[in-house]
Amino acid sequence: MTHSTPEARKGPSVTGREATVPVPAAAGGGPVSHAIFRLVRLHRMLAGQLLRRIGLHPGQELVMMHLWELGPQRQTDLVRLLDSDAATMTRTVRRLEQAGFVRRSPSPTDKRATIVEPTVASQALRHEVERIWSRLEDMSTAGLSDDESAAALRTLERLEGNLAQAVTDSAGAAETKR
Repeated sequence: MTHSTPEARKGPSVTGREATVPVPAAAGGGPVSHAIFRLVRLHRMLAGQLLRRIGLHPGQELVMMHLWELGPQRQTDLVRLLDSDAATMTRTVRRLEQAGFVRRSPSPTDKRATIVEPTVASQALRHEVERIWSRLEDMSTAGLSDDESAAALRTLERLEGNLAQAVTDSAGAAETKR
């Protein structure tokens, strides 16, 4: 059992800064997980502020990035690409369609599928999304050397791989129990 100390509750001391949110004693056994939670929360909040200026919400720009790069996609493929769920993707695509950035149409080969494609109007948005992502990257990595940025990326990718493997293992274990 891990006991939280006043020092642990202050947050990480690697940078000499305290955490933006105090680490509760119950999270004392998961300081990395708590740091990830805080980081994701702040990153999403800042992304939301930047994206709101161009009429998007966080996550919508990722849908658009895939559509710009890959062209028209079945909505179910977007769900898979973005590791989303069908209901969330339906809401996201509906909002993008209402804003004039995508067009939905029935698939000519599968009447159950919907094809989502970027509109001409969305092409003007692309430059702004790219600019915002560059700015978000600069804000996130401010004060890091190129080597530190590369090391942070490697660490984040490894953490992502660990969690992806845990999800796969968990799904396999659940399937075995059936």
